[in-house]
Amino acid sequence: MSNHFTGLSLGPPLGDQRLDLCDLYAFQSPANPAHTVLILNANPSADALHPDAIYRLAVDNDGDLRNDIAFSYVFSEPADGRQTVDVYLAVGDEAEEPEAVGEKIFESVPVSFGKEPVIAREGEYMFFAGARSDAFFFDFDGIKNLFDITGGRNFTAPHLGSESPWTGVDSDTEANVMAFVLELPTAMLGAAPDIRIWGRCSVRRDGELVHVDRAGHPSVSSFFNTDETKEEYNASEPVADRARWLGQFVHLLGHTGGYSHDEAVEAIDAEGILPDMLTFDPATPARYPNGRTFTDDVIDYRLASLTRGDCPPSGLRPHTDTLEVFPYLGTPH
Repeated sequence: MSNHFTGLSLGPPLGDQRLDLCDLYAFQSPANPAHTVLILNANPSADALHPDAIYRLAVDNDGDLRNDIAFSYVFSEPADGRQTVDVYLAVGDEAEEPEAVGEKIFESVPVSFGKEPVIAREGEYMFFAGARSDAFFFDFDGIKNLFDITGGRNFTAPHLGSESPWTGVDSDTEANVMAFVLELPTAMLGAAPDIRIWGRCSVRRDGELVHVDRAGHPSVSSFFNTDETKEEYNASEPVADRARWLGQFVHLLGHTGGYSHDEAVEAIDAEGILPDMLTFDPATPARYPNGRTFTDDVIDYRLASLTRGDCPPSGLRPHTDTLEVFPYLGTPH
């Protein structure tokens, strides 16, 4: 749930867990090296998804930071413990539409709430939606020890001293999420040579579609946003990220790592966190920041960046319940 604790209030969008995007993954399929796996996780309560929401996974494949491909997931009203999902594929100009448009490539796929995954296949696509074990690992109490997040509006200078802040306890060992897992031939993504991927959650309120959450780089929104800016950030689009958010990102890096302005800009550009889209070159083995896999220690990575290498690693290990076969995330707890 690297995208879960956005801002210090730690609350989900509109106070609704169903609208909360948690993680985004992109990696080569271990079952078929010619395929790519794209996973968007939501709802840390791992129950039914919002029937008035559109959950979207979008891809820019030509470097203009605009959607060229968009997969939209639309869920039915849950009834008697059951729910279904339709999947729409939009390409070209349609991919930038906020509504779920394009070709319906899956219809009424049952959402899996139990341990047995319902896997849908259509042509060269594989798709799953349902509760799975969360692969994200982090020491939340250690993060609270590292930063004074009780009296400020954002993460401030870390308390780096002779004692490690880490507790050695993984806060996510029993956590579940609702996962949308899509596998498709890599060639269909049109990477030239890479793609940029991001997730969005929008919900209809009073007849209007409102953008309430987004996901790209793991933990970027969590650490770089404040309670005052997170709603604007979540409603915005990657194409405007650098113009709008560069100053805020530079300011935070100055607090956490003593970066000068130029050093902060250089660090931001080296990782490519603005725009907040996950970059993936399928010709290169996935490892964050090239895509993201279940074994990537993204919190240690982020804290090393924030503190310019002064924060010691947490010592946590990846979860061992992930799978080598679709849908890759482990059986829910």
